[in-house]
Amino acid sequence: MDQKVTEWIDAHKQDLLEDIKALCAIPSVKAAPLEGKPYGEESYKALNLAIDMAAKYGFTTKNYDNYVGTADYDSALPRTLDILAHTDVVPAGEGWTVTEPFNIIEKDGRLYGRGTSDDKGPMLCALYAMRALKESNVPMKKGIRLIMGSDEETGSSDIEHYYAIEPEAEMTFSPDAEFPLINIEKGQFRGIISKKYEESTALPRILSLDAGVAFNAVPQKAVIKFEGLDMDAAKGAMEEIAKACEVEVNVTADQEITIIGESAHASTPENGKNAGLAAMMLASKLDLADSECLEFVKKIPELFPYGVTDGSGIGIKMCDEESHDLTCTLDLYHVDPTGMEFTFDSRVPVMGTKENCQDVAEKNITAAGFDFTTPGMVPPHRVAGDSDFVQTLLGSYEKVTGLKGECLAIGGGTYVHELKNGVAFGAILPDIDTRMHGADEFMDIDNIMIATKVFADAIWELCGDK
Repeated sequence: MDQKVTEWIDAHKQDLLEDIKALCAIPSVKAAPLEGKPYGEESYKALNLAIDMAAKYGFTTKNYDNYVGTADYDSALPRTLDILAHTDVVPAGEGWTVTEPFNIIEKDGRLYGRGTSDDKGPMLCALYAMRALKESNVPMKKGIRLIMGSDEETGSSDIEHYYAIEPEAEMTFSPDAEFPLINIEKGQFRGIISKKYEESTALPRILSLDAGVAFNAVPQKAVIKFEGLDMDAAKGAMEEIAKACEVEVNVTADQEITIIGESAHASTPENGKNAGLAAMMLASKLDLADSECLEFVKKIPELFPYGVTDGSGIGIKMCDEESHDLTCTLDLYHVDPTGMEFTFDSRVPVMGTKENCQDVAEKNITAAGFDFTTPGMVPPHRVAGDSDFVQTLLGSYEKVTGLKGECLAIGGGTYVHELKNGVAFGAILPDIDTRMHGADEFMDIDNIMIATKVFADAIWELCGDK
């Protein structure tokens, strides 16, 4: 790659950071659809701001019914490389300490705020890589398209809409994960566990227990409301749970206890402290009146033991050499006097099947007396690690960073999961936890600059007129 491209990127650093701040300031969490706005007002605003940015920088843009926007490097060239990113974000959640979620700030060499690392920041790194090449007049012989979606976090219906109209490109990468490169994405298996029962008015009892904001994030907060509980008598159990689970347990109102843990992405639940499970354990230890509700509350920590994220409690523990361990986390909780419902999310290695995963989980959950439903399993995704495409991307990563390039397998699912020749490539450097999906999400500014240079080199190597 020409040195002038690297120099252009360095010279436009502040422009890139300001664009990231502007885009991340929009709280583009999926909301109820409005006319012409399939994911609500804020998602519409974020998508269209991204499209406007691309148009301002000289790219040919198109809006696909406010589901997806695209920016073509040169629409006259044969479309060969797609870069697939997204403008939607997960809910802000609680526990932010550095800044408010959508007030994006620079501090200690980082940009803090929701979307800085997932995925608005990386998406704009890709846009600026394209801009650097274009404004440096680097000749291209193959077409590049940046695809900007707006429903990645909650089902990718945007991309279904787009690919119903457009074909896949020959090659696709998504800057929505981490470097060096992810060529294997585990399968996904989600389940809903529920139970209805007759209300018991015997005291003390649970009035409600709620935790979790998304099915793919370990819950950071849980709130239990009681009736008739001696709060002083509960202190011993509260202290025990706080110590055992390494969470905060506090009385936050009359007859109310709040547990604060630590959120994490459902693909890496071992990095979190599950406030919902801690709440279920606390409820199990308190001196509550016998009831069917309490009976089933006590069963949840048996099926999902605290700190155990391998699915062994529901019988689906498995591991293979290529894609490693299954992970499983219970992320959404609701309990009231007449019923309860929970949602778990597991990421399944290549060896996982309906027979050894879904059927086994259903058997064990229903044997415990619960009802069970599931949308079914999403199969794993794999692209050959020795392909020219993958090796070219890894070569660009090594050239720019000086670090070893290698293929990885992850539990997270990205936009490329359904694409034949799609991989996740960046944008987060190795061994950095940017707290995506959690409080105080950030992206290091050095990482932003490096990722932009890696993407520019990769685009040049794959599509340049050498």
